[in-house]
Amino acid sequence: MFQDAHEKLELAEMATILDKLNPSFDGADFDPVETTIMAVDAPFYPGYRFLEITNHTVSPPMKRFALYSEEKFTILDFTNEPIYALNKELPISLTEENVSDYVRFFFTYVRGRHGRFLISEGVDDVNWKEEPPPAARKAIGKMLKVLEIKEKDKTGNYIMTATMMFKDSLFKSDVNVSADGAVSLVDEELLIEDMPVLDDTFGQ
Repeated sequence: MFQDAHEKLELAEMATILDKLNPSFDGADFDPVETTIMAVDAPFYPGYRFLEITNHTVSPPMKRFALYSEEKFTILDFTNEPIYALNKELPISLTEENVSDYVRFFFTYVRGRHGRFLISEGVDDVNWKEEPPPAARKAIGKMLKVLEIKEKDKTGNYIMTATMMFKDSLFKSDVNVSADGAVSLVDEELLIEDMPVLDDTFGQ
């Protein structure tokens, strides 16, 4: 999702972070001895790191996600509300270099009532239930496009072009990203439906 590699945090730093975050988790308490935290700088949120917090001692693994700075943090809850609140508070800093990372981040950690739109830039991004035949894989691969900027105006608004999965269907769409980080889909076009993919909500 982000260009830079994630860093695995040491126990002492994890303990400090979890002391702050644990009271805000919904019914979960992470013991630093049993937890792994992977961190990476969030390029569009100056001073913030994105944290993936995982306890592998339970099955399935318990995960939480947060944006964290030394002074403040935001827990992600798969709605757009905490993201939009942070966008306004900081405010967000979008550039031509990081807007694609922001769009990938947004659609990964925001889920609508009926599921997620998952940015799919290559065949390996698709969560296949069964591997498609080589000819189908090649045909689908030609439809999938790397997320890119289509237009940018003088006020810092972007129009991106993307291919994305929603449930078992592949779409092509423009993605409007305003200078304050608001995201919307326009001009969606269905490319393929009934694809042999795992359900995003239940993993089956």
